[in-house]
Amino acid sequence: MPLRKLQFKPGVNQEITSYSNEGGWRDCDKIRFRFGYPEKIGGWEKYSSATYLGSARALHNWIALDGSNYLGVGTHLKYYIEEGQAFSDITPIRSTTGAGDATFAATNGSAVITVTDSSHGAVENDFVTFSSAASLGGNITAAVLNIEHQITQIVDANTYKITASATASGSDSGNGGSNTVAAYQINVGLDSVVGGTGWGAGTWGRGAWGSAEPNGLTTTTEIRLWSHDNFGEDLLINARDSNIFYWDRTNNLSTRAIELSTISGTKRSVPTIAKQILVSDQDRHVIAFGCDGLNSSNTAAQGNGTQDPLLIRFSSQEDPIDWYPTATNTAGDIRLGAGSTFVQAVETKREILVWTDTALNSMRFIGPPFTFGLQQLASNITIMGPNAAVATEDVVFWMGIDNFYVYAGQTQQLPCTVKNKVFLDFNFSQTAKVIAGVNSEFSEVFWFYPSAASNDNDRYVVYNYGEKVWYFGTMSRSAWLDRGVRQYPIAAESSYLYNHELGYDDDGSAMNSFIESAAIDIEDGDRFVYINKVIPDLTFTGSTNLSSPQATFTVKARNFPGASFDNTAASAAIRTSESPVEKFTEQLYLRARGRSFAMRIESEALGAKWKLGSPRVDMRPDGRR
Repeated sequence: MPLRKLQFKPGVNQEITSYSNEGGWRDCDKIRFRFGYPEKIGGWEKYSSATYLGSARALHNWIALDGSNYLGVGTHLKYYIEEGQAFSDITPIRSTTGAGDATFAATNGSAVITVTDSSHGAVENDFVTFSSAASLGGNITAAVLNIEHQITQIVDANTYKITASATASGSDSGNGGSNTVAAYQINVGLDSVVGGTGWGAGTWGRGAWGSAEPNGLTTTTEIRLWSHDNFGEDLLINARDSNIFYWDRTNNLSTRAIELSTISGTKRSVPTIAKQILVSDQDRHVIAFGCDGLNSSNTAAQGNGTQDPLLIRFSSQEDPIDWYPTATNTAGDIRLGAGSTFVQAVETKREILVWTDTALNSMRFIGPPFTFGLQQLASNITIMGPNAAVATEDVVFWMGIDNFYVYAGQTQQLPCTVKNKVFLDFNFSQTAKVIAGVNSEFSEVFWFYPSAASNDNDRYVVYNYGEKVWYFGTMSRSAWLDRGVRQYPIAAESSYLYNHELGYDDDGSAMNSFIESAAIDIEDGDRFVYINKVIPDLTFTGSTNLSSPQATFTVKARNFPGASFDNTAASAAIRTSESPVEKFTEQLYLRARGRSFAMRIESEALGAKWKLGSPRVDMRPDGRR
């Protein structure tokens, strides 16, 4: 028989059987489609060697008036601002003791120090910084004590333990003196949802972050998530179900964020708890979602402290601390009418989309006297978690609990050819970790999510809205930010930031990428096929390995749809010259027999970029031997 040209449908489809998907792609990892053909995705490199503490789940980039390029990084332990490849800790201070309120006790031969501070309000892993403490008399000097420490154990409401950088001696019998001051950072959050709590495991947000327990300590039931937005060159940050904080650029990176209700100016009913904050771009209102209500006094600095999960409040225009509505300002509030709790808000060019657990609403600036108007767009919809939606231009995509959705003037389910691949292998106890992101250069929307066997994000699924196709892969990322102010998309994982779409390797190591077709047969599979040659059609243009980038072609044959591929043959296509014409292996000689076959293209070569075209195969009818 003559050579047969193989042309595959773009995108990956696992919603139908392999035989029904003849002429399509079945499986993949770290590939994308461009102009209908598969190619390897771009690689990534560490942005810098600097690290942060905790799991980063929020990134926000902005430029100050003097051109400083800032990146806000919110983790479950702290909040940082990155500039010039260095991280500055601006985590707010929760409380500061009086002199002498905190005392120390050391044990000979141990680095563990017991701290006594009445009603300290700390939780395990909190951070505390001591100052003006005196030496305990031996190895535990003032320099050992007067630094930041992480609390390793809560003994009770008045006592906790830290681990010092030195081991106490028998001379360490002092208590630190009468001048010790302890500055406690806001309570840390959880890195993973604990048993029986979280989105999809009972009522969302049951038990507010930091709510009091009978023993006087505090508890969290949800993972720490941050929302943030810049107000001019300053920064507003909010730990979900906690306070709103303000970082003033004037004070530079040496100062921490402070409670919004404590900054200078006339403060009125500033929210003290919220699920999310954002600053509306066009009209410059600060908006708090799922927040506490107005104080009964129009002169009180703070709200009433009682969180309403469906309440939306907004400050007066251009004033982040005036939240009490009057005839002379534009402050106000709206209450969502459907659902039991607010989940996420996303701003587009025309409106702010607001999700509850059951409905989607549009919030638009309409001017005085009501300032904002609210319209329900859809009911009986779902959203996977507080970071599951993302906007690109005026189109918004989001992941529901068993479907994908798109809003472009109207709400629609997004047909997905890999739906079962995603939702049948999903850890629904950790849905709050789902991160949606845009890779605008390639018209891609990513969702990073945890598979059933993982407590952290280890998989991704992509909808390419330019090609209108789906594909997926394996990758661990806890936060994502599209390129814009910075040259490359930025992602976070394992205490590092990574620049993406940079080279074609995994931070200096080879990155494995592959794509595999569905089954192909001859004459509906009633005859056996013998394959002895493949004419590869691919290019290695763009490879950083200029000598010999390569990809392996594997033909996998089987006899019946339910059988395993039991006859495989593989050979590598290698580039041998780049100039003046890209040359590579002309023919691959293989031997494979079966009623049907699948083709797999894979590359594990360092610095290799490959793009597949339309390969040819020499295949002919053949009898069983």
